[in-house]
Amino acid sequence: MSSQPAAVGHDTVTVRRMLALTASAFLVLAAEPLYLLVDTAVVGHLGARALGALAVGTTLMAVLAIVGTFVEYGTTARAARWFGSDQRGRAVDEGVQASYLAVGIGLVVVVAGELLARPAVQLLAGSSTELRGPAEHWFRIAVCGMPMVLLVLAGNGWMRGVQLTRTPVVIVLVANGLSAAASPVLVYALHLGLVGSAWANLGAQVVGAALFVRALRREATGLRPDLAVMRSQLVLGRDLIVRAAAFQAAFLVAAGVAARMGAAQIAAHQIGMQLWEFTALLLDSFAIAAQSLVGAALGASNPRAARQLAGQVARWSLGAGAAFAAVYAAGWWVIPRVFTSSPAVWHQAHVLWPWFVVMLPAAGIVFGLDGVLLGAGDVAFMRTLTVIAALGGFVPVTLAAAHWHWGIGGVWAGLTAFIAVRLVGMVWRARGDRWLVLGTD
Repeated sequence: MSSQPAAVGHDTVTVRRMLALTASAFLVLAAEPLYLLVDTAVVGHLGARALGALAVGTTLMAVLAIVGTFVEYGTTARAARWFGSDQRGRAVDEGVQASYLAVGIGLVVVVAGELLARPAVQLLAGSSTELRGPAEHWFRIAVCGMPMVLLVLAGNGWMRGVQLTRTPVVIVLVANGLSAAASPVLVYALHLGLVGSAWANLGAQVVGAALFVRALRREATGLRPDLAVMRSQLVLGRDLIVRAAAFQAAFLVAAGVAARMGAAQIAAHQIGMQLWEFTALLLDSFAIAAQSLVGAALGASNPRAARQLAGQVARWSLGAGAAFAAVYAAGWWVIPRVFTSSPAVWHQAHVLWPWFVVMLPAAGIVFGLDGVLLGAGDVAFMRTLTVIAALGGFVPVTLAAAHWHWGIGGVWAGLTAFIAVRLVGMVWRARGDRWLVLGTD
C-alpha cells in the first residue's frame, strides 16, 4: 500500500480542496431541502390541515429512511479509505455493493410501509382525525420511492468517497428541479391537491436513481454482487442505523407531541423542521467534505492531516451556523409568511423561532465534527452519544412540554437540549486520539 498517494498527499489536503468538496456537497444537499421547502410552501397554501398532514407523512418517510444511513455515510467512509490508499477501483466497488443493498432493502421497506401505513399514521396523528386520511394517502404514494431514495444515497456515498464533485451536483439538481416544477402543476393545475406533492417527489426519486445508476455503470470495473463486501457494509451500518433510529425516534416524539397540541402547532412545527433540516443539510456540506478528506487521510496513514482538518471544519461550521442564525433572526416575521397564510400558524412559528435561532451556532460545530468522526469510522461512539442525547435530552424535555403544557416552544427546547449534549460529547472526542485509526481496515 502506498504511504503517500497523490489523492491525499499533504499538498492536496488544502483549503482549496476542502472548499471544492464543500461547494459540491452544498449544492447537492441544498437541492432536496429546497425542493421540500417549495413543496411545503405549495402545500401550505392549501391550508393548515394539508400542511399538518404533510408533516405527518414526511415524518414517517424520514423514519423509514434511517435504513439508508449506512448506504450513504457508511459507503463514503469505506470508499474514502480505499481511495486514500490509492485503490480507486475498490472504492467504486463499494458503490456497486451499496447499490445492491439499496434496492433489496428499499423493496422490503416499501412492503412494510404499505402494510403499516394506517396504524403508523394513526399513532403519529393521535386523535386528529382530520389529518389521518390525507396523511395516509400521501404516505402510501411516497413510500413507493424508497428503493430509488436509497439508490440516490448510495450514489452520493461512493462519489463523495472518491471525491467526485461535479456529477452528483448535476444529477441532484436535474432531478429535484424537475420535481419542484411539477409540484405546483400537480397540486393546483391538475387539482390533485396534497397527493400531487407525493407524485412530484416520487418522480424526482426515479430520475435521480436512474442517473446515479448510469454513472456507476460507467465508472465500475465490474457489477457482480460481492456478499463479503455487503456484509462488511452491514457491520458498519449497524451502528449508523441505531444512531439514525435515535434521531428519528426523538423527532417522531416531537411531531407526535406537536400534533396533539393542534393543527396550528403541527403546521408551525412542519415549517420549523423543514427550515431546520434545510439548514442542517447545508451545514453538513462542511461535514461531508471533512468525511471524505479525513477518511482519505487516515487511509493514507496521515493522522496529522486528519487532525488539522478536524479543527478547520469545526471553525468553518461554527461561522456558517452563526451566519444562518443571523439570517433567520432577521427574517423572523417574513419567513413564516412564505409558507402559510394562517395567522394561527404564524403565531406558533414565532413561539418556536428563538429556540431555532439560538441553537444554530452550536449545531454548526456538531455537524462539522460529525463529518470528521464519520470519516474516521468512529461510529460506535457517535451511536452511543446520539442515543444519550436523544433519550436523556430531547425526549424528556419534549414529553415534559406535553405534560406541563409548555407549547411548541417546549418541543423546540428539547431539540436545543439534544444539540447541547452532542456538542459537549463531540468536542471531547475530537480533542482526543482514539478516533485516529490508520489504514483501510
